[in-house]
Order: sequence, then structure tokens, then C-alpha cells
Amino acid sequence: MPLSEHEQKLLEQLEKQLHEDDPKFANSMGSDPGRNWSTRHIVIGVLATLAGVLLLLVGVSLQSIFVGVLGFIVMGAGVYFATMRSSAAGGRKTGKRSSFMSGLEERWDERRRGEP
Repeated sequence: MPLSEHEQKLLEQLEKQLHEDDPKFANSMGSDPGRNWSTRHIVIGVLATLAGVLLLLVGVSLQSIFVGVLGFIVMGAGVYFATMRSSAAGGRKTGKRSSFMSGLEERWDERRRGEP
């Protein structure tokens, strides 16, 4: 549901005020348009993390330091992989959603530049 003109003006005022009050925080909250979350990365990362936890528990139950450390490493790699963002240029953007999101991003950029 699109915002009304009044709501858009309020949102722009809030954004402007945030940039004036704390520009460092405002810039850190902005998103990089070339990066996005990948569902595939999240699923694979969660599965690897679960496998790492399982391996860690097996290592503890067998009292094997090597297996426990290996499980911890797999678990850490899974978390890293799940939180990694993929590049929009390298990722697959298909269908209606990507063009819809691209349109919204273009409109947002135009507003920030002050273009109509």
C-alpha cells in the first residue's frame, strides 16, 4: 500500500532530521543497494550450523577434542555463511519482484537527490 503525500512528507522530514541529528548512525542504517540477503545462503548456513552443533555434541560425547573443535569450526562457518550478503550483480534477480524493487530504489534515489 503506497504512502499518502502527507505520510511521505513526514517520512522525509524524519529522515532529514535523523541525518542532521546523527549522520553517522543514519549512514550506518542505510542499505547498500548492490547487496542483498540471499535465502539460499541463509538456508545453507543454518544447515551447516546445525551440522556443526551436532558434530560438537558428538565430539563431547566421544570425548574427542578434534571432533569437538571441528564441529565448532563448522558451526562458525555456517553462521558466517548465513549472514553473508550476496552481490546483486552476482546474484540472480528474476521476475516481477526485482523490477518492482528496482523501481522503488530508483524513486527513492530521485527523492534523495531532490528530483521530482
